[in-house]
Amino acid sequence: MTPAQMETFRAGMAVASGQEWLPMAGVADAPALQAFLAKVPFFAKGARRYAAPALPAPGVVALGDRRLSTQAGFGKIMDEIARTGGPLADRIVTMSPDVTVSTNLGGWVNRRGLFARESRADTFRDERVPSAQKWAFTQQGQHVELGIAEMNLFLMLGAAGLSHSLFGERLIPIGTVYDPFIARGPDALNYACYQNARFMIVGTPSGVTLAPEGGAHQSIGSPLIGMAQDGLASFEPAFLDELAILMDWSFGYLQRGGDADPDERTWLRDETRGSVYLRLSTRPVEQVLRRDDPGFAQGVVDGAYWLREPGPNAEVVIAYQGCVAPEAIEAAGRIMGARRDIGVLAVTSADRLNAGWTAARRARARGVSDAQSHAERLLAALPAHCILITVIDGHPTTLSWLGSVAGHRTVPLGVEHFGQTGTIADLYRHFGIDGDAIVAAADHIAPGRPIGRRS
Repeated sequence: MTPAQMETFRAGMAVASGQEWLPMAGVADAPALQAFLAKVPFFAKGARRYAAPALPAPGVVALGDRRLSTQAGFGKIMDEIARTGGPLADRIVTMSPDVTVSTNLGGWVNRRGLFARESRADTFRDERVPSAQKWAFTQQGQHVELGIAEMNLFLMLGAAGLSHSLFGERLIPIGTVYDPFIARGPDALNYACYQNARFMIVGTPSGVTLAPEGGAHQSIGSPLIGMAQDGLASFEPAFLDELAILMDWSFGYLQRGGDADPDERTWLRDETRGSVYLRLSTRPVEQVLRRDDPGFAQGVVDGAYWLREPGPNAEVVIAYQGCVAPEAIEAAGRIMGARRDIGVLAVTSADRLNAGWTAARRARARGVSDAQSHAERLLAALPAHCILITVIDGHPTTLSWLGSVAGHRTVPLGVEHFGQTGTIADLYRHFGIDGDAIVAAADHIAPGRPIGRRS
């Protein structure tokens, strides 16, 4: 409507100018109507938004495996939480669109059971069919099997993630989905976050690491969804100790309440809470054991830490996210003989690094001259001539912005196309995210003694 039409409408409704948003504007007998409304059932019971106390997190579940994938690690952590029990374990409800076992929730389900409104026997057991899974349904079960319905998954995560507000009883919803199929439910995901629902979504397997299954099961843009979605903290750990720290932190993060100013250490709005997205992999990775750095755990949560801190004359820094860690580490070892002070930056959350950086820039624009983000502190000491090589099993844009933090020349490596099938090594070579590609990038942009290809 035009302003003139709105003025005609306002006058016709007997609403005084400036009172357009008052509840009783234009009502002839406003006090009588207000008294009547106060007694109707909709308002008589008082507040309709409830609260529930936070549940204590079980603590970091340490895993001692020397070689394992993050997806398998997630399953082991969930199994241990189910085994040890406790208030939080009793309020976890898991759900999956027909990928319960293939996303490593089998151990959790065996211990905690499947939910149904009416009890149903385990058909496999009744028919004496050998199975590692226990598929009995009861009202006490804590896993909901949805069938192939990713939109239903996000609708249910959103609904269960509001239980504390709707009913005064807290649930901790955890959903698993094949990572590429997050794109099947973004509308429900968006509205769940918009309503401030609290849940954990685990996208696994991710990237092209599920290479033998072809392009339909390869995710490319999901890290960008994690970065762009408001109300969702996105992580992609490479190692089990990182995953254990992030899951423990997430259980507390999902339950935070209230509004607060940004943390001036990171400029992240952690106290305003939200949901969590973990992007995991089925690729087994050799584990880094015995982390002695006292700042390691905080760096994992903040979004990045130095796996190898660069020297004062660093020529190349390799920044990676997720399961391409072995390629980044291998390439760094090969580059060291020809380049000075090589650094390796382990990024656990491009989302949180980027959010903190943009928030700090906004704070400086408002006059907070000393505002500095975690990303800025990490890269501040790098000399101007240092080259950043970023690499991820996902879209290269996820990390390419790191060069803008301090003005360093950047070469982003990643995956932009799908449809190929083969071994992980084949596809990493094809898409240019293997050790040779990282070394070649350093060789091409940083003049010096040629490094050469791996024999």
